[in-house]
Amino acid sequence: MKKLLYVLFHRSVFVGLALTIQIATLLVVVQVFSEYTSTFYWCCILTSIAAALAIVGSRMEPGYKIAWLLLVLPFPVFGGIFFLLSGSGTVSRRVRRQIRHMVEKTKQALGEDFKAEDLFTLGGDAAGQASYLERFAACPAYTNTEAEYFSLGDLAFPRMLAELEKAERYIFLEYFIIRPGVFWDSILAVLERKAAQGVEVRVMYDDFGCMFTLPRDYDQQLQAKGLQCRVFNRLTPVISLRLNNRDHRKLLIIDGKVGFTGGMNLSDEYVNLWERFGHWKDSAILLEGDAVWSMAVMFLSMWDNISSLDEDFNRFRPPAAPVRPWTGYVQPYTDTPLDGEAVGQAVYLNLIAKARRYIYITTPYLIIDVATNTALCNAAKSGVDVRIITPHIPDKRYVFEVTRAHYPPLLEAGVRIYEYTPGFIHAKNFVVDDRFATVGTVNLDYRSLFLHFEDGVWMCEAPCIPDIRRDFEKTLEKSEAISLRRFRHLNLLLQLYRSILRVFAPLM
Repeated sequence: MKKLLYVLFHRSVFVGLALTIQIATLLVVVQVFSEYTSTFYWCCILTSIAAALAIVGSRMEPGYKIAWLLLVLPFPVFGGIFFLLSGSGTVSRRVRRQIRHMVEKTKQALGEDFKAEDLFTLGGDAAGQASYLERFAACPAYTNTEAEYFSLGDLAFPRMLAELEKAERYIFLEYFIIRPGVFWDSILAVLERKAAQGVEVRVMYDDFGCMFTLPRDYDQQLQAKGLQCRVFNRLTPVISLRLNNRDHRKLLIIDGKVGFTGGMNLSDEYVNLWERFGHWKDSAILLEGDAVWSMAVMFLSMWDNISSLDEDFNRFRPPAAPVRPWTGYVQPYTDTPLDGEAVGQAVYLNLIAKARRYIYITTPYLIIDVATNTALCNAAKSGVDVRIITPHIPDKRYVFEVTRAHYPPLLEAGVRIYEYTPGFIHAKNFVVDDRFATVGTVNLDYRSLFLHFEDGVWMCEAPCIPDIRRDFEKTLEKSEAISLRRFRHLNLLLQLYRSILRVFAPLM
């Protein structure tokens, strides 16, 4: 009974109900006015025609265009109005100003660190990627930074606790999901103790990501413990495309000296203390050195944006890191969906284009756009060894089906696809030719590539890159190869279901 009451009175129910009522009311109003006022009817028709023309002429990814046209054109009276309310992607002047301000503050804090031209000694392919991230994401490339790769969340967890214990000035945490349990409770105990010692602790989490894991007032609970806390993009029961813009980043930064990122959220399944979908295979990367300052600025820019602050970032700048032996180039990067630049997609496409021998990819979802699909197919057809590992046990059944719907064209082109049979693989890794790699939060799906705030670390000739490749090869031993033959005699209803999911995948 208690569980039933919890579900019935959960805020997600109220938000969902409010949105449903709004859509239903809009449908009724449009229908009634259309029947009684021909002028209104023709205005709706013209609005839908204008919306369709705007969709076709926009810079939207082709998959988005097809999905929206299939919603707008069959329902011309209602479709255009609904698109303008929730799907046009128009960014207000206020938001544009905020984004410009975030970028300018980031450039002020990091501009002196830009050094993409130094990578020309490693070849134009390395310098080109670094230059892109500096110019369009304001994210510098660094040397003097050690990168350590963790092949499992289980391995990263104790290291995170150990590094948190060393904090002297500040601790920044930014995560999509936080769930009370052994993992988060252990971290929280350290945070409380450090805050009591005078360390500045800031926690930021996404409201949608934590909708079912934290109470609505959890930010106040943390503040009562002496921690600063902000909630990203509070869920409001109003139809808006902004509901889709979530903070999917995972950042843990200590004193600007040590930083963690990767696929892990702060919940027990990510470190296999709670089995949800079989064995949970995730990854993380630890940076120690100069590049961590860039991660700190990423966090501070987001914090100030949602807090309406204008802090002096320099007060958080760490002292110069000790000089290390050659560490390769390390470039933390971030991606915002509101600036018209798909940074995460560009990093992936660039890595695919630079491959000469192999591309190894792990991803929980394979719901790719036209450009990425074409790039992977062309690489495989050119003789590059392209291999992708996805989960065998899904976290969401419909997402699993649409992932499998993307297999056949890739398999036909020679891409080799495997499913991780022990459970769910959540790592988002690319490794190319033992020379380039990226580890981060960016899934191969439309939400990560075009709607979410994301982050990652691009590496060139870093000593940990072979570790990422070896982890892929070990994971491959526990994975099942997918053959094209199994897709040739599928149930017709399943084929239809997957086709529909694939068409509307950009809107899911």
